[in-house]
Amino acid sequence: MNEAQSLQRAIDEPVHLAEYDPAWPARFDTKRTRLLERFPAELLDVQHIGSTAIPGMPAKPIIDVMAGVASMAMADALFKPILDHGYVTSVEFNASLTDRRWFMRHAHGRRTHHLHVVVYDGELWHQRLAFRDALRADPTQATRYAALKRELASRHQADREAYTLAKGEFVNSVIAQ
Repeated sequence: MNEAQSLQRAIDEPVHLAEYDPAWPARFDTKRTRLLERFPAELLDVQHIGSTAIPGMPAKPIIDVMAGVASMAMADALFKPILDHGYVTSVEFNASLTDRRWFMRHAHGRRTHHLHVVVYDGELWHQRLAFRDALRADPTQATRYAALKRELASRHQADREAYTLAKGEFVNSVIAQ
């Protein structure tokens, strides 16, 4: 499979949940170190978010990385350097985003990492950390979320956007608490 075929397979990859893998935090740590070495002045902090950051949580086996920058102007200035660092993205998709920039790494036709560049200490930064931390702290909430994810992954296997949107109400309810 060539690079173009690998990318297309990663883009079209169905929603598939894997059981929690204790190697996910180490994979995040490796990526965090590489990002901070490459962008030491630009990135104010790098955090592990998403389901792979919650022990015991089933997840799409994609490490979600949130990198904090001083402003969206800085996120835009990093756009090409991040692409040069081995990430890919959709310019059209990013044009629709006002509060972040999104990038992906892939290998062998599968997504491996999502990078969300957001304003450090901004609203989205706090929301993503609040959700992660709430589920880490509350096993009952985490169990409810795991069940919801399994049901939605089954229902929306061929539609990543629908899967993500369908989790929104639960995510917002946890953040609101």
